[in-house]
Amino acid sequence: MKRSKKVFFIVALIFLMIMMAIGYDMSRRTTWPGAKKSLPERIAE
Repeated sequence: MKRSKKVFFIVALIFLMIMMAIGYDMSRRTTWPGAKKSLPERIAE
């Protein structure tokens, strides 16, 4: 395998790992819309 191909695969792997980490972080911080309380209850908190 050529050196440039190895570099490409390494960069692509790092990029995919970063994207998966961002996606996981976003999914942990958000809630499903059906699970939210009604608006007046959230404002009172």
